[in-house]
Amino acid sequence: MKMHLFFTFVDILEKRRCSSDLGHALRTYSPSPYEGAPSCSTADLNKAVLESQYLRYVTKETGSSGEDVRQEVCRILEEMSQNLQLGSIRLMAYTLTKVLKRLFTGIFVNMEGLNMLQQAIQESPVILMPNHRSYVDFLVISYILFTYDIPLPVIAAGIPLAGMKMVGEILRRSGAFFIRRAIGSDKLYWAVLSEYVKTIVRKGCAPLEFYVEGLRSRTLKSLMPKLGMMHMVLEPYFKGEVYDITLVPISISYDRVLEESLLAHELLGIPKPKESTTGLLKATKVLQEDYGNMHVNFGRPMSVRRLCQGKINRCQYNLIPRDLPQKPSAETQACVSGLANLMVRIQEEGSLISPWSLMACLLLQAPTTVLTQEGLLWHQLTEKTLWLRKLALDFGAHLNWPGQVPDLDVMSSTVTLHRSVVHLKAGRVYLVREEEPVRKHPISPELDVIRTAAAVLMLASYRNQSLHVFVRPCHARSDELFAFFWFLRDIFSNEFIFIPGKSSQDFEEACFLLNKCGAVDISEQEVIVSDARLEVLSFLQALLQPFIHSYQVMFRYLCEDGGNVFTEKQVLPAVRNRATKLILSGELHTYEALSSDTQKNGLSALQRLKTVTKLRE
Repeated sequence: MKMHLFFTFVDILEKRRCSSDLGHALRTYSPSPYEGAPSCSTADLNKAVLESQYLRYVTKETGSSGEDVRQEVCRILEEMSQNLQLGSIRLMAYTLTKVLKRLFTGIFVNMEGLNMLQQAIQESPVILMPNHRSYVDFLVISYILFTYDIPLPVIAAGIPLAGMKMVGEILRRSGAFFIRRAIGSDKLYWAVLSEYVKTIVRKGCAPLEFYVEGLRSRTLKSLMPKLGMMHMVLEPYFKGEVYDITLVPISISYDRVLEESLLAHELLGIPKPKESTTGLLKATKVLQEDYGNMHVNFGRPMSVRRLCQGKINRCQYNLIPRDLPQKPSAETQACVSGLANLMVRIQEEGSLISPWSLMACLLLQAPTTVLTQEGLLWHQLTEKTLWLRKLALDFGAHLNWPGQVPDLDVMSSTVTLHRSVVHLKAGRVYLVREEEPVRKHPISPELDVIRTAAAVLMLASYRNQSLHVFVRPCHARSDELFAFFWFLRDIFSNEFIFIPGKSSQDFEEACFLLNKCGAVDISEQEVIVSDARLEVLSFLQALLQPFIHSYQVMFRYLCEDGGNVFTEKQVLPAVRNRATKLILSGELHTYEALSSDTQKNGLSALQRLKTVTKLRE
């Protein structure tokens, strides 16, 4: 199932640049809410959760005294709950207008999708599901909805944000409710969170926004969806407490991401700075940089009732009272997983691919020594990029490529925008490595590898934004066909998004796209490689090669040095050290093997294939 895309984009900052920011923040705000929803204050919402039969049942099961449990529930709600207030929204709108105008050339929103959202909100409870690539994602949706008089969402956020002085309270009053990152087996917390989310959905008092990927993607690539929140928002429909729920996938695309350097260093094992108000104030230097455009594509609202038709028997929920906890059946789990993966795929299909993402694909296929020492010929890169643009369009990609500007100017300005990653000098493109402070002793070879790796991983993150366009044809190599396609799909199912149970459809799509671009000829019995289009297959093979080599490093370590039992904290630095040695020896050319996310995905693949078993101590 594909999302119908709408590309009548409007720059919402254009008006803000020629009108009063304060006037925009103080304008009349008159949204049209869900028709059946009663007004619901924060106190009303918390009271409904506290007095729910479901929570009363769970608290009895804890075995603690009723008053102690009630106090603990109140404490959890106080820590968690949002306190949406229009005054804070106006303050946030004023501040964000100032910040966004400094950061971005334009923020483009597709108006057809926004109009359909406005209608959907009046008809049923709505769940907003954006992808998550930057901290900017967090409030930009609310900013857009405020601008167009659409009811503001309550937003699931990580608890560290609540600890930021002043900022945490502003976020809470802007609609954020805060969730602990490590809940573990705390049944009471799970129960409070679940009932809080389900009450919001049942009452329909505000759209609910959450990131189905769970975390911000440090690689700018889609992550496997987390299913906990998805189960919570869908349960009111499964139990017949609401007639329908509407899911709205949202694709946020960036020309340049604010955290590009920070993300690369996190992947190399450097701890992420703790969220704090002081850190936020220190980060104001980003306001001096240009981050190009942001595109926010609101997808077609999708009915859960229609999506679940024929996939789940809701009668099972009538066998016991609604207020009692129920373990989801295998059928329910499969349905929820399928919907979550579908939302991520639709997010991918709705994203806009920038010229820089295509150029990054090609830059990473050049030897690292060429990028760091000799430089890649500019005319060679531009010619290949124009070839790749055509291939991407053949594969159904949606490009953010200005049509009214000469192609060479588009690519030149793109390189200028990303001068933190590459620079153009004397007709050649070079990778930019971080400047090293003056040292008494020369830098060690291992540290030099990390310097290069940080730059490569920044480049890889932008390549990753277009991987979903090519990943299926990458897997469908003509000489191995379906069996090999299925194997690669299984190995890399933590790396790329594949909807469960759709292997045959993915394979058919891959063959269709390869045939469409002329790379293969397909008959009823065989697939024949077209010698004239080996360039396509070579590109696709090179695109997948870093992932294959990275996984091979992980597998070799486990076979040769890993031993029988190890912890994740032990194995990731050990694999990174091994990859560093292989790079220094010249045996390995893939700096992406140093990425902790790639290593974790490799471990997850082995767990799924039952080659390794994860135990809890």
